[in-house]
Amino acid sequence: MALTAAPEDQALLLELQETDTRLQQLRNRVAKLPEEAALAALVAEQGELSRELAERSGALEDARLELGRVESDVAVVEARAARDRERLQTSSSVKDVEALEQELAALAGRQSDLEDIELAVMEQVEEREAAVAATTAALAELEQRVLVAQEARDAALAALEEERIAATAARAGLTVRIPAELLALYEKQRERYGIGASHLRGGVSSASGVALTATDLERVRSAAPEDVLLCPDSNAILVRTAESGL
Repeated sequence: MALTAAPEDQALLLELQETDTRLQQLRNRVAKLPEEAALAALVAEQGELSRELAERSGALEDARLELGRVESDVAVVEARAARDRERLQTSSSVKDVEALEQELAALAGRQSDLEDIELAVMEQVEEREAAVAATTAALAELEQRVLVAQEARDAALAALEEERIAATAARAGLTVRIPAELLALYEKQRERYGIGASHLRGGVSSASGVALTATDLERVRSAAPEDVLLCPDSNAILVRTAESGL
């Protein structure tokens, strides 16, 4: 036996469909929230900058270690030269004096080379310290932007959640007014085809956006107002109103 329902009950399906469409739109907006995308981009940038900071900090540590090694080598050379000068002051052997003087000359050359290296490494340390400081400052600024973006995302989600709660409450208020069998058919068609109810307006089904054929329109015209019809294109319940053009 074909399902029947009062026209006013069928008309409630249009409100229900509008509410369900609104709920789906809200879900889509949550899934494609611009604030979420903006936050994700900033978080990705934050991760990249954090990795850059780690690399630059590592490079700075390497330079500092190298500077420490060079400074240690300089200290060793200076200590050796000081010892040789002291021995030179007390030595009475011409051969020893010549050897000490040669070694002191070699040590002076070695010290000069090491000091040049030390200067270059010190400049490298300064450059890397500046790079670390700049990256640290940029990361701190970015972290603030991330916090602002998180607040914007949370505010947008909260607003959408308020709308969802209101729409869900409205839906609950509608469903209790719709006969159980009619509601069950609506839910079945909506689950299968995405839309549960379609408004026939001016001979056009709102669900499909397609005008009914002459044959389909004649079938609709010949049906009783209580008959529950399905849209031939969308399979949604076809709701007839004064705007249907029948």
